[in-house]
Amino acid sequence: MATRRTKQRAVVKVLDLTPVDVEGPVRRSSRNALVPKRLQYSPEDSPAETPRKKVRTKTHDDIISQQKKQDPKEEDSDVENSDVEHDGHQGLSAYELERLENIRQNQAFLSSINLFQATEEFKQLTRPKPSQRGLMSRSQAPAKEVLPARKSLRLQKKEAEILTLPPEPKGTLIYEPSTPPKKPPGPLPMDLINMEEGSKLPSQLPKLCSEKSTEERKVVLNLKEYRSALKNMRINEDRVAKVVKDRIFSAAFHPCTSTLLMAAGDKWGKVGLWKLDGGWGHDGVLLFEPHTRPVGCMAFSRAHAMHLLSLSYDGSLRCMDVEKAVFEDVYDIEDGLKTFDFMSHDCLTLVVGSWYGDVAIVDRRTPGNSHESLHSLDPKTLRCVSVHPVQKQYFAVSESKVVSIYDSRCLKKKNSQAVSQLQGHSLSISSAYFSPCTGNRVLTSCMDNNIRIYDTSTMTTNSPLLTSIRQDMQTGRWLSKISAVWDPKQEGCFAAANMLKPRRVQVFHETGQLQHTFTDDENLNTVLPVVAFHPTKNALLGGNSSGRLHVFTD
Repeated sequence: MATRRTKQRAVVKVLDLTPVDVEGPVRRSSRNALVPKRLQYSPEDSPAETPRKKVRTKTHDDIISQQKKQDPKEEDSDVENSDVEHDGHQGLSAYELERLENIRQNQAFLSSINLFQATEEFKQLTRPKPSQRGLMSRSQAPAKEVLPARKSLRLQKKEAEILTLPPEPKGTLIYEPSTPPKKPPGPLPMDLINMEEGSKLPSQLPKLCSEKSTEERKVVLNLKEYRSALKNMRINEDRVAKVVKDRIFSAAFHPCTSTLLMAAGDKWGKVGLWKLDGGWGHDGVLLFEPHTRPVGCMAFSRAHAMHLLSLSYDGSLRCMDVEKAVFEDVYDIEDGLKTFDFMSHDCLTLVVGSWYGDVAIVDRRTPGNSHESLHSLDPKTLRCVSVHPVQKQYFAVSESKVVSIYDSRCLKKKNSQAVSQLQGHSLSISSAYFSPCTGNRVLTSCMDNNIRIYDTSTMTTNSPLLTSIRQDMQTGRWLSKISAVWDPKQEGCFAAANMLKPRRVQVFHETGQLQHTFTDDENLNTVLPVVAFHPTKNALLGGNSSGRLHVFTD
């Protein structure tokens, strides 16, 4: 009992201790320095006697600067001899010192293994770079002149100038469109715009373009052999080049077999020729400007290998004649041409479609640049025409939400009756093509994210749907529309791009079975909406929105 009472009295004595004045500063723990203000406030002090102090939180830079100012010997002694009893204005706590020491050791270790340098090198390696082949890239472009920095008159200590408004213009204002003016009608010279002024065409180009295809695949491969041929097709750095300056709207293969010669048309009317492994131009690229608006469709003539026909939204259809070195004027309207196809085996008769739903029959043997007949079909929209490969009088037209097949012998100026229709589309149709060998199938690409194959062997009123393949077609406004195209060497097989990542081009059979997927992590990093097969060789090209062509070949 006595012991318990003694302890209680000792506790009471400790609680009854009163503060004693001590000369000199009193060292206090850092915990007491961080006590909230409400605990430091005493009701005995008046507001006037206790001015409010602004508490500033220590930052990482303050801690480091304070550590540099402090003597290292004093830091070590403080850490060893005191437990967080440092002055808040003269030293750091043991925890802060230990934390800074850990940071220093970690940084020294990371620097010793060169982790930061390895990280930067890895970022440079993993970041895909576009191909530098072809037309001049940004890195090769001349450096822009650096102008001096602009300064206001106030900073220059100058008086502001008093300016008066110019007088109001009198008369009518003339609207100047942002698009360049249309090329004048008539033949245009084949001037190279990617070479020095006055440069001539390479002497090898006419000889190459006059070469006709000597390889004809007479034996149709079975699907197993066809898949094996597709797997042997590869892409590398040399098979990617910038052929035109802007987004590609159309592309085509020349039928020659000694080498690969390709053509591409871009958004602002330019047409580029690219010879793979060529020794002329920029890495084998020659650039021309026969139009001023998007080149929506182009094709090499199967009967005249030197002729490349290109159609533009500016209303002009021209033929590049390499032998004469001119762009001949084939057909011309005010604006709005969209697509064309050959209606005869000699490729002299064409069917041309416009955005406004009109179809024109054009004969190149007729003098002038007008049509033989004009027919109004669908006033809403018209995006693609395709002629039957065997029965040339039939052609398919992709209209608003239906594909109609017409007979050119029964066309009227208005309200022409369709021979057959392909129903089932819920949105606009990007393209519709007859199968290249027999014409017994029609391949359609629709914005409702479906690729459809129809049976047109009997030309019934409503052609039956055979297969529907789900495919992402939502390219947006900055990419060309995805269109599935047939392989002319293999009946029933076609290729189409996809919006999925990694970027790819897929080859399907008409039954919907996937045959092969073209991918490459290093050389294929963009969507290729425009694709085309070579007519005789194992080669596939794809064009993207930056003007580059990608070629897969064996």
